[in-house]
Amino acid sequence: MRKYGILTQTIFFSIILAGIFGIIHDQITFSICPEYFTKFKYRQFNFSPENFGSERLTVAAIGFLATWWVGMFIGIALGFASLLLKDSKIMKGVVIKSLQIIFLSAICFSFIGFIYGRYYLTQKGVDWWLPGDLNDLKGFITVGSIHNFSYIGGIVGLVAGIGFVLYKRYKLSANTVY
Repeated sequence: MRKYGILTQTIFFSIILAGIFGIIHDQITFSICPEYFTKFKYRQFNFSPENFGSERLTVAAIGFLATWWVGMFIGIALGFASLLLKDSKIMKGVVIKSLQIIFLSAICFSFIGFIYGRYYLTQKGVDWWLPGDLNDLKGFITVGSIHNFSYIGGIVGLVAGIGFVLYKRYKLSANTVY
């Protein structure tokens, strides 16, 4: 029964961690290119700074809303995979390490997205929708790339995190004496 409690906690904490990641992520990307938010994300979420009292709080709300659902998906997938482990104590430790893997992957892929966006896509061009009145095209493309890569990083991290769960299950079962 304790394992199902850890499953529930995994889902809950994954949602919170993903939301926090989104808030911090969007604060950083807002610093790189405010227009990405003022000319795209505000419209996408139907938000304006008047809704939250400031641009930074509006960006924080967008960051949370854009990522909490990824955390739910991660928590469900990781939580159910971790039920394969033999007891709740092992499960809890493996889930914590898996979440670290997942969020480190998202951070690394975000950085790769920055490099790819800034130094490749801004030179090559993109076929995305771009507002016609942009003042900072290079920044807009860079931030778009960071955002796309962060989602890829979450997926890659989830696969790696579940792989870690399966690896630990295998290692623990190989060490069991019959």
